[in-house]
Amino acid sequence: MADDPCKSDWNPRAEEVLGDQIRAYDTMRAQCPVAWSDYQHWTLFRHGDVMRVLEDHQTFSSAASSHLSVPNGMDPPEHTPYRQVIEPYFSQQAMSEFEPTCRSIARNLVSSLHDGQPFDVVERFSRAFALQIQCAFMGWPDSLHEPLREWVLKNHQATLASDRQAMAEVAHEFDGYIRDLLETRRQAGANAPRDVTTSLMEETVNGRTMTDEELTSLLRNWTVGELGTISSSVSILLSYLAKHPDLKQSLANDTVALPDAIDEILRMDAPLMSNRRVTTRDVDIGGRRIPTGEKITILWASANRDEKVFGDPDAFCPQKNRDHNLLYGAGVHVCPGAPLARMELRVLMEELLSAVDTLEPAPGDQPERAVFPTGGFSYLPMVIAKR
Repeated sequence: MADDPCKSDWNPRAEEVLGDQIRAYDTMRAQCPVAWSDYQHWTLFRHGDVMRVLEDHQTFSSAASSHLSVPNGMDPPEHTPYRQVIEPYFSQQAMSEFEPTCRSIARNLVSSLHDGQPFDVVERFSRAFALQIQCAFMGWPDSLHEPLREWVLKNHQATLASDRQAMAEVAHEFDGYIRDLLETRRQAGANAPRDVTTSLMEETVNGRTMTDEELTSLLRNWTVGELGTISSSVSILLSYLAKHPDLKQSLANDTVALPDAIDEILRMDAPLMSNRRVTTRDVDIGGRRIPTGEKITILWASANRDEKVFGDPDAFCPQKNRDHNLLYGAGVHVCPGAPLARMELRVLMEELLSAVDTLEPAPGDQPERAVFPTGGFSYLPMVIAKR
């Protein structure tokens, strides 16, 4: 018999949870590793349970939304041809070609930071980097930076409030940006810029070009993922290195160690908090009976801190933890954009560490953590001294 979903095991929106989400999730992982709530439905806190879901897409479907989601909300075999179209855009060659542009953006942003003057990492640095890098990668004009910045904030507020009407309006606004970009390229014809957006318009799936609805969904997923998680990642990395100056200096002296160090810091403090699945049949998991058609929250922010896999979740052990780190997921839906994200974060940190001698919290000002469904910080005041 299924568990009674009317009785909540916890409240993800409770003040004590939002006050320190990481510790709250650590506690839930130990006390109630498969938990029901009205807000997140079934939440999985343990690494093993999450891996089971990721490896069994037939029982745990990604089609958890009523809206088209390309390819995130699809299962094989429908998912496969879209995935095959996407992967070449994140190849080693594509990353090598984009890296100089990425480095130029990173270097200019680091140069814009003033010596000894407090600044908000989120507004001045991490969000600006995410916006500029996404537009550069997609071939979008700089004039979209400010509209997209405002759109990200509205999207977060609507999601946080679970306001379906506001979420629909925000999605419609983004669709308008994409329609304009597509129409501009169509009118240009052979003179359209040879960028990622134009190339995607020419790709074929199952013998046909993608519809505007499919293109818009794909580009929305890429943009939301890039802008949100990259910005969160940068704020988490700077906060951690400010608290661990010896590690910061070590990485400045040995940038070869940066990729593993970045992944490990983001394992401990998730930039992407969760993803969703829906059950296709009744299933027992973690001692709970979950019926068909129930939504499941995969809580990366907990699974990547599971003591049974990582030991002390706050111990910095990049080599030891590398193979079990779910920062970019696993299984058929492992993040295709992981090579791009890793390259962007590595390059930004290389530029920062080469230019900055000290990185410290701004005196007399307290940071503010972002709250679910966003990771990282909403406000992170810091001060730097350049070399």
